[in-house]
Amino acid sequence: MEETLGAAFADDPVIRWLVGPDRAGPARAGCLNRSIAHGHLEDGLTMVTPGVEAVAVWAAPSRHSIPVHRFLRYLPRLTRALGGGGLLRIPAMAAVEKLHPPEPHYYLAVLGTHPTHQGRGHASAAMQPVFARADAEGVPCYLESSKEQNVPYYRHHGFEVIDTHDLANGAGPRLWLMWREPQG
Repeated sequence: MEETLGAAFADDPVIRWLVGPDRAGPARAGCLNRSIAHGHLEDGLTMVTPGVEAVAVWAAPSRHSIPVHRFLRYLPRLTRALGGGGLLRIPAMAAVEKLHPPEPHYYLAVLGTHPTHQGRGHASAAMQPVFARADAEGVPCYLESSKEQNVPYYRHHGFEVIDTHDLANGAGPRLWLMWREPQG
């Protein structure tokens, strides 16, 4: 899982901003995303394709924040990955938590496909079980995209941009906040 997420997020604008462009790369991206994934594992909504080509990390409704006790478990590893500059940017990332719509929703915290497997439907397959559950329950889904180029992909899956947010009051990259109403 960490290798897939590391490769998928090696060039991610948020990762590059957090750790610095000279320190960014698959190892740090994998470590950071693995920590997020492990923070949500107890929800039982982390979906991995059979060959680990893609990983979708979801949070259940009203559980999008990673509990502090789980976050603290990964703090030493995160500190090494982020470095001093990245630790100083954590409050800007924490502010994103407050942007979640107040309605209960499934939160797609991380979606990554290993670059050698992109364009083959693996990410769609990894998202589908939670889409089916959300649709059956009549619950919307939410995500923040760190790349504008991914917005059309998410639109294809029923998401619409509801707002944008510039991290650190514009000193960091832009996020596209996206919402998906239940389908069907």
